[in-house]
Amino acid sequence: MQRNTRQRAAILDVLSRQDDFRSAQQIHEQARTDGQGVGLATVYRTLQALAGAGEVDVLVTDDGESIFRQCADAAHHHHLVCRECGRTVEFQAPEMEEWTRQMAARHGFTDVHHTMEIFGLCPDHTAPAADA
Repeated sequence: MQRNTRQRAAILDVLSRQDDFRSAQQIHEQARTDGQGVGLATVYRTLQALAGAGEVDVLVTDDGESIFRQCADAAHHHHLVCRECGRTVEFQAPEMEEWTRQMAARHGFTDVHHTMEIFGLCPDHTAPAADA
């Protein structure tokens, strides 16, 4: 169990006010803007601990950067993420869960877990279709 420190509370406060995934640097900057004296290394360590405890979700972007979000749904879920603005939609996919169980069983795998994130462009960043 992680200690409830002032820095941890500040990071959780920043995450609680964000709807989208944010990088450690963005979270650090927001905490500083809020007047919280939290070092960047502390933000990284705290986010990794929170992710390890399942308190935040972490994704890795195409360029290898970890981004974090405190999700509204504690149950197993997946994400649609806009590559342009970071807008995130949580969704559940029961049919994928069944497919995952079937694939694992077919190949003799047990104690299986998975993640799925779909990156694309949200409606605000999708170019309008050209009139034909």
